[in-house]
Amino acid sequence: MALVEPALATLAPGGQRAAAGSGPEAAAAQQGSAASLAAARMGYLHCGPSGAGHFVKMVHNGIEYGLMAAYAEGLNLLAHADAGLTAGAADAETAPLSHPQFFQYQLDLAAITEVWRHGSIISSRLLDLTAGALADDGKLERFAGHVSDSGEGRWTVEAAIEVGVPAAVLSAALYARFESRGRAEFANKVLSAMRLGFGGHIERSA
Repeated sequence: MALVEPALATLAPGGQRAAAGSGPEAAAAQQGSAASLAAARMGYLHCGPSGAGHFVKMVHNGIEYGLMAAYAEGLNLLAHADAGLTAGAADAETAPLSHPQFFQYQLDLAAITEVWRHGSIISSRLLDLTAGALADDGKLERFAGHVSDSGEGRWTVEAAIEVGVPAAVLSAALYARFESRGRAEFANKVLSAMRLGFGGHIERSA
């Protein structure tokens, strides 16, 4: 590790080793203590034996799924905060808004995500990217909403099952991606069929 650490420290986002010759971070790096908070503060870390770093990165990406889903769900709620402005159908098939007067907000999501970037507890690199996308196109019309998964979320959930730890948020975020690709269509048809059978409920279009 000591052999490659100078290169890692130079390439790391912090770059303190290349930029400074003193201070606790530089001293720690000079001693070869990659598995330390000092190295982590520079942006790199030796996590453990072979495979440990890949495992940590896998879980990092699984967490990313959950964070992305939380932003998406929250912004979707804000996007529909004007539901009270539209008179909905009043019939046995549609639950009406209990208090439509509380849902008459037409919100500027680009401005909201931008203000969240500055001093908000939920600020992050993901929020930066979201704010930029909404600034370019507030309706995100060039996206169809079919969200792929490249494997890390699945592997993270599988690892959680293997070791027997709950990962409800990460699992839900992964399944939401499956649903976005139309993989829940048949299940929804089954639900409609059951409602028709037990109560004569006629399926309504969206």
